[in-house]
Amino acid sequence: MKRLQQRIGYQFQDVGLLERALTHRSLGASNNERLEFLGDAILGFEVADNLFRQAGDANEGQLSRMRAHLVKRESLAEIARELELGNILKLGPGELRSGGQTRDSILADAVEAIIASVYLDGGIDEARALVRRLLGDRLTDLTPETRRKDPKTRLQEYLQSIGRPLPRYDVVGTSGNQHEQTFRVICSTGLVDDALGEGASRRKAEQAAARKMLERLEEANK
Repeated sequence: MKRLQQRIGYQFQDVGLLERALTHRSLGASNNERLEFLGDAILGFEVADNLFRQAGDANEGQLSRMRAHLVKRESLAEIARELELGNILKLGPGELRSGGQTRDSILADAVEAIIASVYLDGGIDEARALVRRLLGDRLTDLTPETRRKDPKTRLQEYLQSIGRPLPRYDVVGTSGNQHEQTFRVICSTGLVDDALGEGASRRKAEQAAARKMLERLEEANK
């Protein structure tokens, strides 16, 4: 708990709030679900406020996509792993046996719950400052790529525009241990050669494969 407080840059007056934020519902009624609900709202507001102020040239659609990119489950789970939350999450026996401490959904929920626990312990300014620290460069590095639709969406929309069926994604392999798996996914469209993508999750591998497929289609259409 002391190391976690050092990592997030906040010292709790009531450490019990932090303990609850790390307690999954599989362990009993006193869990982090309500905190997660509150933390999600605080996170969404702080991200929206920062994007509104920083990205003055972005329209509503671009702002929405950037916010979705920053608060999505995978992004929060990545932050949780940086904080090493999996080592101190409080889970029921069933969740522990099934690897719940590595599951993106559980890790992301814990991050949102921690944000809420800081709010209840120290107020809204402390919670908002925590969001900025947790997101770090993710919040300030507003590259054009984060403003665009993701590759899977762009590929789907392109195929629909030319009357072709949706792309197919197939997992062709995984490697690494449970904590650091790499997924390999093939994207097929029937228009050009299949594209292979790799990533730390199936979704990331699919996005990488879709990005390569878009590049191949663009090259073929030149």
